[in-house]
Amino acid sequence: MIYDPIADLLTRIRNWYLARLDSISLPHSIIKEQILRILKKNWHVVSYEVSDLWNWKKDIVVALNDVRMTKYIPTFKRISKPGQRIYLKSKDVKKSRNWLWIYVLSTPKWVITWYEARALNVGWELLCEIF
Repeated sequence: MIYDPIADLLTRIRNWYLARLDSISLPHSIIKEQILRILKKNWHVVSYEVSDLWNWKKDIVVALNDVRMTKYIPTFKRISKPGQRIYLKSKDVKKSRNWLWIYVLSTPKWVITWYEARALNVGWELLCEIF
């Protein structure tokens, strides 16, 4: 049983990058799919696809970047944990230098990046950071 699915997603992606493998299969959840959408938009994963295993079970197959070509392994860090949630107002998060860091946030508008949340002027829960 997985108690923190977001931390499990980030750990699996990090471990598969370090093992230099091409693809990864994960259990499906909507928040994982939205985080992968953000990672694909910011070029940390190549693609992802939701596949049906049975009538009630789904999997997400993620294609990762080739580390030998990019020579870069992204760092994933979980900020808000189930035991300690971190909530911020719209102007409290600091800007990343050169847009290299990505803060993934859960807002009333859905799971978005910090610069989208700042443009919408909404408060959020800080889920993780990727740099």
